[in-house]
Amino acid sequence: MEIRIQSIHFDASEQLQAFIQKKAAKLERFYDDIQKVEVSLKVVKPETADNKEAGVKVLVPNGELYANKVCDTFEEAVDSCLEALGKQLVKYKEKIRNK
Repeated sequence: MEIRIQSIHFDASEQLQAFIQKKAAKLERFYDDIQKVEVSLKVVKPETADNKEAGVKVLVPNGELYANKVCDTFEEAVDSCLEALGKQLVKYKEKIRNK
C-alpha cells in the first residue's frame, strides 16, 4: 500500500508525516487490498480556530473512498477522516462479499 501526503501552501513536519503514515497503515485491518492512500492537508482561513483541513482518499479495486474533515489540528482531522474511512471500508468489503 502506497501512502502519499500532500501539504498545500505549507510544509508538513516530519512528526506529522510519521503520524499520518502510522495511522493510515492501520486501514489495512479493515480491508487488505488497498492500493493507495492519498492525504491532502491545507489550512483554511488562518484566522479561525478550526482551520486545519484534511482530505483522505483511499483507492481500492473498482473504486475509491473519500473523507474530508476540518478540525483544530491536522492530527485530529486525519484521525476523524481515517475513522470514517474505516467504516466505509467495512461497508465496501461487505458489499463485495455479497456479490
